[in-house]
Amino acid sequence: MAKRRGTRSSTQKMRDTAPRGWKAGIWRWTKRLTVGGLLLAILGAIGLFTSVYFAAQSMPSYAELKQSQNGQTILVRARDGSEIVELGPSYGQWLDADEIPQVMKDAMVSVEDHRYYSHFGVDPMGLARAVYNAAAEDRQVSATSTITQQLARNVFLNSNRTMGRKAREAVLAMALEWNFTKDEILELYLNKVYFGGGAYGIDSASRKFFSHSATTLSLEEAAIIAGLVKAPSRYSPTADVEAAVGRANVVIGQMVRYGGLDPAVAREVNVEAVNLREEMGQNSIRYFTDWALPQLDLLLPNGTFEPIEVWTTIDVGMQRAATASVQSNAPEGAQGALVSLDRDGAILALVGGTDYVTSNYNRATDAMRQPGSSFKLFVYLAALEAGYTPDDNVQDVPVTIDGWSPRNSGGNYAGQIDVRTAFAYSKNSVAAQLGNEVGFSNVASMARRFGITTPIATVPSMTLGSSEVRLIDMARAYAAVSAGGQSVEPYGILRVTTPDGEEIYRHSNARSYRLVPDYVAAGITDLLQTAVATGTGRAAQIGRPVAGKTGTTNSSRDGYFVGFSSGVTTGVWMGRDDNGRVAGLQGGTAPARAFAAYMRYAVRDRPVEEFDTDLKLPDWELEPDDELYYGEEGDYYYYIDEQGNLVEPGRTNRARDEGFDVEGEGSDIRRDPLDPRGMDEQRGGTRSPNRPAGGQSPQKPPQAASDDFLEQATGQDLPRDQPRQRRMADDLINEQRF
Repeated sequence: MAKRRGTRSSTQKMRDTAPRGWKAGIWRWTKRLTVGGLLLAILGAIGLFTSVYFAAQSMPSYAELKQSQNGQTILVRARDGSEIVELGPSYGQWLDADEIPQVMKDAMVSVEDHRYYSHFGVDPMGLARAVYNAAAEDRQVSATSTITQQLARNVFLNSNRTMGRKAREAVLAMALEWNFTKDEILELYLNKVYFGGGAYGIDSASRKFFSHSATTLSLEEAAIIAGLVKAPSRYSPTADVEAAVGRANVVIGQMVRYGGLDPAVAREVNVEAVNLREEMGQNSIRYFTDWALPQLDLLLPNGTFEPIEVWTTIDVGMQRAATASVQSNAPEGAQGALVSLDRDGAILALVGGTDYVTSNYNRATDAMRQPGSSFKLFVYLAALEAGYTPDDNVQDVPVTIDGWSPRNSGGNYAGQIDVRTAFAYSKNSVAAQLGNEVGFSNVASMARRFGITTPIATVPSMTLGSSEVRLIDMARAYAAVSAGGQSVEPYGILRVTTPDGEEIYRHSNARSYRLVPDYVAAGITDLLQTAVATGTGRAAQIGRPVAGKTGTTNSSRDGYFVGFSSGVTTGVWMGRDDNGRVAGLQGGTAPARAFAAYMRYAVRDRPVEEFDTDLKLPDWELEPDDELYYGEEGDYYYYIDEQGNLVEPGRTNRARDEGFDVEGEGSDIRRDPLDPRGMDEQRGGTRSPNRPAGGQSPQKPPQAASDDFLEQATGQDLPRDQPRQRRMADDLINEQRF
């Protein structure tokens, strides 16, 4: 029994000692973790202190921070030097701490960092609360940046949402607190923080939104400005007044809670009564600046970061007229665009849509739409270059080309008409035939030659404008026609200067080269002015010579008119962004009317200019080459008859067979074949349909020169002692014989 009790006692003893050993182990590990944690905390604190210390030592001075800027300010001027828009960051006047209204300081601290005066750059309480809320609601930790952290980010870092950036931001914030006082940090912050619309600092924001210095800000204005920091674009008073007022009222509530604002005063606040500055130069002119200013990257030397002034080609009056003409003529639910070029390529006006605030998509320079019949410019240019003239006859009849059958508007066909009429009335059948005859690839090459940069499909339907183009390219092509067939390069920047007037760029005209011969340019101008005078473009008439062409696509999806007068070339497009149908839209209606409304203003101070349509054909079309006057037998060129006249071999019988009067008093064959004015007459003759074939002339043509002149010219009067000259003369006579 005793043994059993001893055994039980030993077992019980083991059981009693086991828990004490387990507890001791836990205690030992707890102490180790605590000590390790303290050591890590101490090491972390040492590391943090070291980082903050070195960051503080390497930080720029207060004066250097005041002078630093975060971007480049660009002041855009019109061609007359007037200011039209200022882009990029604007810093306004620097306000010292004692110049900043206390109401502005209270508003900013209340809404952005109400424990600003009690933390050391980082707000531990705010961070702990954010972590707790995130854990309780199962979401990400919300933003907890203090005013000092925001300043560190704006001055030294970027806005990347990474842990590394946040850690550097915290270190720099504490370094700022190490180096500067709270008043100095708040002064830096209020003069540098971004408030939207390119405005950096409260003075710039006050001038932008309220048209006065920040030194006189009211409570309501201070609340609006303080509310912008959270989301400048969302709460901008020029973009959304209701959102700005709502946010300002939140700021007022925070000021009552943390800023010591009397609730009774807060109840009297009426943010909606604040007078906002009217936004100027931010609508249609922005379409132009969006196109022109990116070119500065290529025009200016690398590393140009100082503020600059950009002098442009825009005419303010023309821009207003262009905007009004598009807005007043665009069909309901449709968009419109306009590009206007001077004779040297300078952009006078550019409108990319009916309203920039609603849509900043630039339909004048970026949109690719079908130009319709305005693309026929290139078809007829290729035809004229191939030898057609405006007076040549063509057949307006139904045709099928590679399985494609173009149809005229209305389905009517005129039969035999001349080229001028076919172009004026935009006959699709004729354009298709001409394109097929000269070659679709040649039409595409002509378009490329005149500045079309978009892809062109060399299929039959391309003759009617099935390939998409940009409006600015079409305006450039028509401007080249206005320039007599010389190339034109659109440009929008005249020169760039620094604020003190130092010129760092000046535009030089691009080298111009001939695109088509003079007679081709004259011929197409003849066709274009007829299209406006009597054809589809009659709505574009402005009381002076105008040349241009309409364009309408299937189902009235696009309407085009491009034309020129007195050195100004203008292209207009209208249609829907979704490529939907616009009832009643044709190139000869709304686009042509918008063209006329704008051009009446654009050319009002310019002299009336008549177009050069005198078709001076080249020598190779007018007459044969000199060396072929004496060609081989069978060549269809001139030879000298027994009377000394130049005539065509076999011409007499063939001309008589065709009913032309080639001899006698009715003859209109000129005696001087080198006179180009007579070549059409030489080739045509005078039709005499009643004259019998092979009939005899009542009288012979007079001898071209006297016998004495012929003897002298052929060497018959040479002395006998000059046999070499006589042999040469004999050889010449023999060569002249047919």
